[in-house]
Amino acid sequence: MFRSLSALRTINYGLNSSRLLTISSANTLKVKEEVKHQREAALLGGGKKRIDAQHKKGKKFLKLEKLKFWFCFCYQGKLTARERIEILLDTNSFREYDMFMQHRCTDFGMEKEKYVGDSVVTGSGLINGRPVYVFSQDFTVFGGSLSSVHAAKVCKIMDQAMLVGAPVIGLNDSGGARIQEGVESLAGYADIFQRNVMASGVIPQLSLIMVINKTKLILLYSLNVFFCRI
Repeated sequence: MFRSLSALRTINYGLNSSRLLTISSANTLKVKEEVKHQREAALLGGGKKRIDAQHKKGKKFLKLEKLKFWFCFCYQGKLTARERIEILLDTNSFREYDMFMQHRCTDFGMEKEKYVGDSVVTGSGLINGRPVYVFSQDFTVFGGSLSSVHAAKVCKIMDQAMLVGAPVIGLNDSGGARIQEGVESLAGYADIFQRNVMASGVIPQLSLIMVINKTKLILLYSLNVFFCRI
């Protein structure tokens, strides 16, 4: 009878314990490198070129220079999804959910164009020490359009917010539904609307609008406790 699994492996595969340890360590390092690579890709969103384009937009906000807070952040143009979260929440308090998710669409060549995290950043954090849940749509990824995965990420934090009784804050910068996904995208809106209704009177729901209004987005905002267009 073999005294250990390691001894069994040594006999079956001709490997000693040190060799098995080396292989295990190599696999661990490989996984860590892959996670690091995926995280770096997620932080870039739609890529450096699109981030630069986002920063060049919104020059009209210069007229708000008397409001020093907004002048400080808007004189260079529009912020990215992650920059908005960084400004909104307490320093180092953001904990991201589903950072590595990607869309599942295979129509119209979409399987060839995927971005880590898809078109929304979701998670929880603190504002003045108080817990909140937040989603921030990323315009650099497919114009912030809503996919089924995008909707699932938003629904997840809304469910968590209702569970713990914390507010939900939406930073909306989207062109609307992702047309390549057809009815799946529209079903995603239905899922979010359902949670808007379920959360009404249970938790505060707040929206900041940072894009030209679209019909579906207007419906979403109207279901919130408070919304503001920036």
